Amino acid sequence: MTYEAILSELKQKKYRPVYFLAGEEPYYIDKIVDFIEHQILDESEKGFNQSVLYGKETDMQTVISEAKRYPMMAPYQVVIVKEAQHLKITEALMSYGQNPQPTTILVFAYKGKKVDKRGKVGKFVASKLAYMETKKMYDDKVPSFVESQVREAGFSVSPKAAVLLAENVGNDLSRIHNEVEKLKLVLEPGAAVNAHVIEKNIGISKDYNNFELQKAIGNKDILKANTIIKQFSKDPSHHSIVPTIA
Repeated sequence: MTYEAILSELKQKKYRPVYFLAGEEPYYIDKIVDFIEHQILDESEKGFNQSVLYGKETDMQTVISEAKRYPMMAPYQVVIVKEAQHLKITEALMSYGQNPQPTTILVFAYKGKKVDKRGKVGKFVASKLAYMETKKMYDDKVPSFVESQVREAGFSVSPKAAVLLAENVGNDLSRIHNEVEKLKLVLEPGAAVNAHVIEKNIGISKDYNNFELQKAIGNKDILKANTIIKQFSKDPSHHSIVPTIA
């Protein structure tokens, strides 16, 4: 299933018995887990009906035992397994998935890797459960993501500003989301997010991006071009040489 499909169903109160959220991009996994954790049960229902387990501290048998319980004074119980990539995925999950407790919503947040589909358990997880697999976003798609995040936050944004933020933050979608959230504290609703706003409030200089490097080289401004290159070299994780050369 896709992120959009799962979130759409959740908002319509259409719940699957088991969600297995895996892959390299944690942003979409976190968004779905956050929705399930905070939107399905009322605060008064969570005390008896919501459990959060951690992969390093539990085992599959404990998870399944939690999932088989009945809710108390609530239509559902929610069991969330965070850091599930540290949990050994055994046949116990396959057995439970074939006959799940209908009043339980069981969620696995399996970050950083995919399920091995060569084994029968992995094949079952990927084909029979509500399975989502995320990939790191390609660099050329990140500016569009920035624009969608800024507009969702209630602001307008110029394409150049979106590229500036994308180039300096990279394809860390969670960090982009957090940086955009910071703007809510300092900008009025509907404000325009431009290079100046980003430089002032996020701490990114408009002088240190590929646009300005290209401009400096075009103007034969050796000092500025080398200054930008030196700055890039200090932070290679956010200024990859491949898109810079391209």
